[in-house]
Amino acid sequence: MTETLHNVDQAEISKFEELSSRWWDPHSEFKALHDINPLRLDYIARAVGGLSGKTVLDVGCGGGILSEAMALQGAAVTGIDMGEMPLRIAELHTLESGAEVSYRLVPVEVLAAEQPGSFDLVTCMEMLEHVPSPASIVDACARLVRPGGTVVFSTLNRNPKAYLFAILGAEYLLNMLPKGTHDYARFIRPAELHAWIRPTDLCVTDMSGMTYNPLTQTYHLDPNDLSVNYLVTCKRDPDA
Repeated sequence: MTETLHNVDQAEISKFEELSSRWWDPHSEFKALHDINPLRLDYIARAVGGLSGKTVLDVGCGGGILSEAMALQGAAVTGIDMGEMPLRIAELHTLESGAEVSYRLVPVEVLAAEQPGSFDLVTCMEMLEHVPSPASIVDACARLVRPGGTVVFSTLNRNPKAYLFAILGAEYLLNMLPKGTHDYARFIRPAELHAWIRPTDLCVTDMSGMTYNPLTQTYHLDPNDLSVNYLVTCKRDPDA
């Protein structure tokens, strides 16, 4: 039976544990993460008016690609994940890069109970579609950010186009991702994510899609196309 203690699907964790040694190889199974990271970083930085001096929590940080990039722009970053091996890889890579990131193996719900309202910015990228209860993750992120702070989510839409591009295309035709990386049933429609955000103190302020051109092999942000990958910016009520 799949372990779901602390809102963790151990089968999902195992997928990334097995590949963790290749996390920082830009030509490995994680090439797509390296390719989209500049776009993610720019989107996040614009959402908070610059990362320098911000306290940031990166939820589901994996091997630290985004965490390091934010730290190198001057943020004080904490990265959390439930995969032990990716966190070890992330810590080792800071010795090479010089980035200062604090990494912890801790469920986000536990950290929310420990440190509510502690961060200027919380990021949760490409994680919600890998957990048993994404609504619980959304709620924890809302509690971790300070009043007036920002939360940024990214995930995959659930529709035929997303299945075609993210699974058939990326995993089976173009070999951009390992086969079995994603479970289509866990993809999240924007309306579903909105429904999980609504009971919290967060308010959605921006949504943007991320598109891929297989001919030029480039990614772009497009606020008018949320059909496959999309990002969501939220602000916490300053009076919460």
